[in-house]
Amino acid sequence: MNVDTISDFLADQRDQAPEDLQPLVLEFETLWERKLWHQLTNQLIEFFNNPGSAPQRLQFYKVFILKFADKINQLKLVDLALKAATQCRDNQERLTFMEAVAKKVDHEDSQDALVFATIAVARVKLDLVDLDGARKDLDRAERVLDGFDSVETIVHAAFYGANADYYQAKMDFGSYYRNALLYLACIDIKSLSAAERRNRAYDLSVAALVSTSIYNFGELLLHPILDALADREEDQWLRDLLFAFNRGDLAAYDVLAGHIESTPLLAKHSRQLREKIYLASLTEAVFRRPPHDRAMTFDTIAATTKVRPDEIEHLIMKALSLGLLRGTIDQVDEVAHINWVQPKVLDMKQIENMRQRLKDWDSSVNQLGNWIENAGQDVWAA
Repeated sequence: MNVDTISDFLADQRDQAPEDLQPLVLEFETLWERKLWHQLTNQLIEFFNNPGSAPQRLQFYKVFILKFADKINQLKLVDLALKAATQCRDNQERLTFMEAVAKKVDHEDSQDALVFATIAVARVKLDLVDLDGARKDLDRAERVLDGFDSVETIVHAAFYGANADYYQAKMDFGSYYRNALLYLACIDIKSLSAAERRNRAYDLSVAALVSTSIYNFGELLLHPILDALADREEDQWLRDLLFAFNRGDLAAYDVLAGHIESTPLLAKHSRQLREKIYLASLTEAVFRRPPHDRAMTFDTIAATTKVRPDEIEHLIMKALSLGLLRGTIDQVDEVAHINWVQPKVLDMKQIENMRQRLKDWDSSVNQLGNWIENAGQDVWAA
């Protein structure tokens, strides 16, 4: 296609564009003729980011952008292609389109763009429920990513986001939780819509609760994404449930149990959730005790956790095996000697308990100092 034909294309597209976008399209021709590729790319990104450009994106990409695709930043080329792909008729057409984009940027000096495009291909395969194909693409992208010293945040965000969606489809809740949090670390959550923030917070909360590998929700409890659950009264219970688990609050758990039964995924894992809250109650009971007073009888643990006496030993062994506690069990005397408890995020009530412990410690130090001073007067005098 020669320059005159490009001019005709741009003139035609300018007439079709919304009035507020027509000056941008007019500027495209000037930048094209002057071969100012960087400026032209930025103007195209501005155009594509405007929702009013949606019907024209695919044509712009195929007819105009591909004419100078090798001359612009390849990562930005893939970004433009991704926006154009939203206008494909269906996922199959979108897959063919993105595979062609990935092939086009497959050069030694544009591996970051190749990773970005490969992740986009994996996403389309997820939409087509081709989980095996998506996994192969994501593994390929990860191998290339691991070889980079640094890469644009947008690429990492795309990788962790797609990985999270894959693990969610596979019902691998622990892996979903970790990848979803990494995804959120790579983006500004304000860029997400209110619905997207709510859905992400809800999915993360449920994944944290039902995962068999996550017993510490500190990262999630401190993340602003969780505020999305506080904005809706019907979701507030889930946020409250997370904090109840964090402080091992059996009473709060029982109050919220009705919501658990009405949520299919949580109801399916209700037995596991009950075991988790028992473990949380145990670790909280240990945490509240001063380090020198962490030898707990089975009866004491049973009274605190409401677990049947014959299940106490199993509960302690579970906590030890998961790394929530460290210590030993005296089976003869039925005493657990705990010397370490896993650190966790504290709420205000737990901070107040720690404050009281520090005050008690300060008082005991003062008492010891006074006793030494009184008992050793003759020594000090000498």
